[in-house]
Amino acid sequence: MPLSASELHRRGVEAANARRFTQARRALDTAAARTDDPDLRARIDGTCAYVLAQVGEPGEAEQLCRAALRRPGLNDETVALVSGQLGTLLMQAGRLDEAETTLSRAIDALTVQGAETTELANCLMNRSVVRMQRHELRAGADDLRRAIAVYETTGDESSLAEARHNLGYAALLDGDLVTALTLMTRSRATLAATSDLAAAISDLDRAEVLRDAGLTTEAEELLSRAARVFGAQRMRQARAEAEFHLARSLLRHDPAAAERAARAAARRFAALRNHPWAARADAVRLEAHRRVRPTHPVEPAEYIRIAKALERSGFRTEATALRLSARRDGGGRMPRIDPASPTPLRLRAHEVRAARAVGRGHDRDALRAAADGLDLFTAWQQSFGALDLQASVAMHGSDLMFIGLAAAARLRDPAVLFEWSERARHLSQQVAPVRPPHDDALADDLAELRMLRADLAGQDWTTDARVQRLRDRVRERQWAATGSGGARHRRGLDDATAALADDTALLSYVFTGSDLHAVVVTDTGAGIVDLAWPAVRSALDGLRADLDMAALTRGGRMGAVTERTLAARLRLLDAGLVTPVRTAAPRARKLVITVPGVLGGVPWAMLPGLSGRPFTLATSASRWLAVNDLSGTRSAAPEGGVSVRVGFATGPRVPRASEEVRAAAAAWRPDPRTDTTDPEADPGPRTVTGPARILEGSDATVAAVTGLAADVDLLHIAAHGRHAVDNPLFSGFELADGTLFGYDVDLIPQVPATVVLSACELGRSSVRWGEEALGMTRVWLHAGADCVIAAPVAVPDDIACELLSAVHAGLARGEAPVVALASAAESTGLRAPFHCHGNGF
Repeated sequence: MPLSASELHRRGVEAANARRFTQARRALDTAAARTDDPDLRARIDGTCAYVLAQVGEPGEAEQLCRAALRRPGLNDETVALVSGQLGTLLMQAGRLDEAETTLSRAIDALTVQGAETTELANCLMNRSVVRMQRHELRAGADDLRRAIAVYETTGDESSLAEARHNLGYAALLDGDLVTALTLMTRSRATLAATSDLAAAISDLDRAEVLRDAGLTTEAEELLSRAARVFGAQRMRQARAEAEFHLARSLLRHDPAAAERAARAAARRFAALRNHPWAARADAVRLEAHRRVRPTHPVEPAEYIRIAKALERSGFRTEATALRLSARRDGGGRMPRIDPASPTPLRLRAHEVRAARAVGRGHDRDALRAAADGLDLFTAWQQSFGALDLQASVAMHGSDLMFIGLAAAARLRDPAVLFEWSERARHLSQQVAPVRPPHDDALADDLAELRMLRADLAGQDWTTDARVQRLRDRVRERQWAATGSGGARHRRGLDDATAALADDTALLSYVFTGSDLHAVVVTDTGAGIVDLAWPAVRSALDGLRADLDMAALTRGGRMGAVTERTLAARLRLLDAGLVTPVRTAAPRARKLVITVPGVLGGVPWAMLPGLSGRPFTLATSASRWLAVNDLSGTRSAAPEGGVSVRVGFATGPRVPRASEEVRAAAAAWRPDPRTDTTDPEADPGPRTVTGPARILEGSDATVAAVTGLAADVDLLHIAAHGRHAVDNPLFSGFELADGTLFGYDVDLIPQVPATVVLSACELGRSSVRWGEEALGMTRVWLHAGADCVIAAPVAVPDDIACELLSAVHAGLARGEAPVVALASAAESTGLRAPFHCHGNGF
């Protein structure tokens, strides 16, 4: 017996909701041929219109809805349902004012019917999207909560997941990235089970969260994958939307690619006659053009034309942002910015004010505008506690920061430039995090990730779907569990000058985006030294390759050639970075160095001008001063007679790891000479300790090593290290049962005062937005370590073994880490890029 028209329509609706559009179209066409009922026929046409819109026929879809509404004899419920569908089409076309009016009319009519139906909830959810795009966030969230209550009552799990996902989107627009990711991640599994298309639509929004969080690489991978899925299904509108969001993500770090992507998206929208979305894409294109070709500006009239098109369609926030860009390099009145506007828009306004001040030659006005913007950024950033999120969201303050740094450099005032150097160093560190509580579920997820990484050895494990799901869950747990402890206090030049001993200098390197300077601070004052950035940049090109090659080709003819090449490059860096500042601090025997991200890979300990000179690489002068104020409260190298707990661990496949840790541990054995009453038996005090604890082979598991870390004052790990550029918290070292990740470090209740990482790459950092750096050294410092000794590049096993053994001998004598490291290099004659990070004094 053939199916009735009503049953066929029901199946068509189910297929459409599951994004099986070909199947839906067949069922709906058959249903339409089997009924003369005007109400059922109108409802069938409404569902057909939805399918047409999804496969790239929005004009035909709108005509079908309007034709259905003109049919005589329709009951009120049918009119409301088809009106709701028409409102959804208008929303997708970017005609927001019309869409809200039409959807509100449908919602009112369905509400009069008295029943809280799925159809009513669908209209509410679509109106919430319209309101969110108009940035009416409270009203949009109210619609979503009402829809969620209906879906919970009806048991519609897929629609419920979609509504909760959209509630996450509202949180995104309100700047609450943690809630946004949490809600979207928890909804994705249900949506993905519906269809690949539903998963792609979910990923489109999740990519926006990741983009705003500064995780652009991952966001762009999601958007590219979603665009391919939409293209394969001939969903032209959705594909163009994915390309639009891809352009927005590319804008900050690859404006040329952003311009191409925005132009392609605009063409697709224009072909669909979706002029509001084409205007959105053109707005991104204009901004990209400004960044790519600043000397060939677009006429202001073009900005205004597109801004007016955006306003007519209801995209008022984007219109205001475009008007700001139009005013950036010229005159005219600034557009009014509502205090309730999104934080990124208000930050843009401060940036434009600062840029206009620079254009007028008013650098102090520029500094005030940039500082006001960064204060706003800090207030927003205080809602985030997780280390990776703090570092990555710094992209929203990076343009303001570079404007401020350049203006400060032009003023030639050491105090002002020092202040802005500290602002730059603190861009991702202004918020003092509260470490998350121990989370057994997070620990279980990390254990599973370790197993997967081992199973996928030799492959790009990050592309595995299981790894991606776990990675997302780990990040969501960390973001949600980590609170904020308020803003950290920045210290000024007077504080730094007062804190320095007469033999210590502070070198604060400053990169403005085009020039390199150093603020040299001593106990008697401060000065600015201009450095030759083109020469330094040239010497940095190829540095990492030379360092890696030198580590791999020691000895023989090739080794000699490599050594000469590296030595020449190091001399160039020394001439560009160290020699010019030495005359500004002639009495300085010890150095505190702070660097921007562009100098994060410099092997400072290998530069001739720093040979034998104790120095520490501080994350910022303010952080060094704060830790230095507390120095002596805990240390890995106290004065003689105080017991120090020392631990060592080795990873697999490191040829001389066991020899290294045992030689180092020998330095910490109790020395019977310290028990003698003869004052001439030992020329200097030697620390008395219990025996060092060593974990090797199968004993060196992640659980055992993290347990050891919680119970010692000094931890030394000799293992292969891996640096994850896209998410440094997934960096780690290989132990007996897998990788100890950066996330694992946050689960350690109390970390050692000093950590020695004898592992290739673990001292390396990723340059993040605003020239910030984040890597395993930063993870341990964030967790509470005072000093981390690590190298940013490969170090030969024999050099690490001999040099670090000598370092431990100095530490055991009570020397500060910087002194022990410098003395070890001098006594062994070995040059290696091991540095003290944090407070090595």
